[in-house]
Amino acid sequence: MDAEERQRRIVRTARRAGSVEVAVLAEELGVAKETVRRDLRALEDHGLVRRTHGGAYPVESAGFETTLAFRTTVQVPEKRRIAAAAAGLLGDAETVFVDEGFTPQLIAEALPRDRPLTVVTASLATAGVLAGAPHTSVLLLGGRVRPGTLATVDHWTTRMLSGFVLDLAFIGANGITREHGMTTPDPAVAEVKSQAVRASRRTVFAGVHSKFGAVSFCRFAQVTEVEAIVTSSLLPASEAHRYSLLGPQVIRV
Repeated sequence: MDAEERQRRIVRTARRAGSVEVAVLAEELGVAKETVRRDLRALEDHGLVRRTHGGAYPVESAGFETTLAFRTTVQVPEKRRIAAAAAGLLGDAETVFVDEGFTPQLIAEALPRDRPLTVVTASLATAGVLAGAPHTSVLLLGGRVRPGTLATVDHWTTRMLSGFVLDLAFIGANGITREHGMTTPDPAVAEVKSQAVRASRRTVFAGVHSKFGAVSFCRFAQVTEVEAIVTSSLLPASEAHRYSLLGPQVIRV
């Protein structure tokens, strides 16, 4: 097969499995490892994958976004560590926004149950996790439910958010860079996230190391707008320092 068809197969595999390895691809495609590396470099140049040591993972874009069900199966130990550290930044907040996505859902699970807390969320999954928690009042934002993420969007959602003044927002993203800030593929999702940031006195971004350097379609906030960034120690310390120079505290766990 030619390079174009080979690269299409690599992208399909990456999106289906969540990541690809050079050695495995070389064997499956019947080509040399260096050929696969060249393909991955080309795909990275086109913004379709991001290379890692020994492989690559797909970059979410306006035309491709993973589902919540898929996100619950990848990088779970890393996400749990991040979620626990992010929940530790609650401080004396009494009203909290929890974003859609699996890592924010894990943050919600890690929030204290022994004190009064009001949680606002667009995520049906997060609302379900907290619905029976003692001392926690859950406000689920109305709107159109996106089937892949089980979260609400559109003007009903943002209109409700615009009437709140929240102590803290836990925000996720599909990508974060120093130049382009925090991004997500869907404009409707971006507007909800942007409104949550505007409504909150403090904002904490939480995300796995692979989010860093990735850029999606719609920007909803700049790095300078967040108080803290929580990620894992898999993000190099030098890169974490570059983000901290823009203002937020960067916590690696």
